[in-house]
Amino acid sequence: MNPELFQIGGSWPITAVVWLSGLAAIAGLVAYRAPIRTFTSEVKVELAKASWPWEPKEKGPRKYKELIDSTIVVVIAMLLLSGYVALWDFTMTVIMGKLLK
Repeated sequence: MNPELFQIGGSWPITAVVWLSGLAAIAGLVAYRAPIRTFTSEVKVELAKASWPWEPKEKGPRKYKELIDSTIVVVIAMLLLSGYVALWDFTMTVIMGKLLK
């Protein structure tokens, strides 16, 4: 068997780091498998309670009505907020320009 087959990144130090990192990750998964299993089962329970922004029984674009409406509200809010910030930035620039002149 050719030892060069196991070489990663063109050098043995990099290969050693990658292999040891992989072994450490596997050891961590084995050592903490019960907490990981508990966490994933709790995540599944909480996701089952979640309200998703689409209606699974609808078809076509109407299925995503809540998602589209929420997106439009966010876009409008961001436009208003950016306009507000830009207005204050322009106002402060003019005021500071006049004060420092």
